[in-house]
Amino acid sequence: MREKQAWLADAEVLYRFLSDTPEPPRQADLILALGSHDRRVPDYAAAVYHSGAAPLLVCTGGLGRMTRDLWTEPEAEIFARRCRELGVPAERLLTEPRSTNTGENFVFTQELLASRGISPRSALIVCKPYMHKRALATGQKQWPEVRWHIGTPRLSFAEYFPGGPPPQEVTIMVGDLQRLDVYAERGFQTPVEVPQEVRLAWARLVADGFDQQLI
Repeated sequence: MREKQAWLADAEVLYRFLSDTPEPPRQADLILALGSHDRRVPDYAAAVYHSGAAPLLVCTGGLGRMTRDLWTEPEAEIFARRCRELGVPAERLLTEPRSTNTGENFVFTQELLASRGISPRSALIVCKPYMHKRALATGQKQWPEVRWHIGTPRLSFAEYFPGGPPPQEVTIMVGDLQRLDVYAERGFQTPVEVPQEVRLAWARLVADGFDQQLI
């Protein structure tokens, strides 16, 4: 493995690319908080709700590849409880606790809302910052009737990873970049163009051993 500063620089290249999406509109019909191992996500989601950006918040997620060995309670339930603690009214909060991957987050949420007669036309996704591009591409493919935007607060690499990312987080980013290609090929999400400089940074990180989350 290269010196720490070298792989940290490449990790920042991946982070900046994966988190870079257009600014969201001020108003939408729905906030969709995607489950993950990052317990900061419900804090972001509650802040977006309290900003008045949308009247309904859905927390989605069962136990996925990163949480099935960490938690015994669905991600959605953990996130929803935190949102209630932060003042989101229970009547404005729904949970979808069955999904185990990003595609199911959207498919099962659509089923949940349809069962209640709710058909959003626009929505804000709240998730880990480095999941922005993959989440947006997945929503566009799996639920194209909705205009999807990213609502997570914009955080720099240093703001999201004070002191630098743990190696495990770098492996997840490496895996997520690969999934942009693989999942588009499999029809799970819309294609995302990846610049050559990002691909080169990714290849160096794989060579450094950050390959545990590759498909």
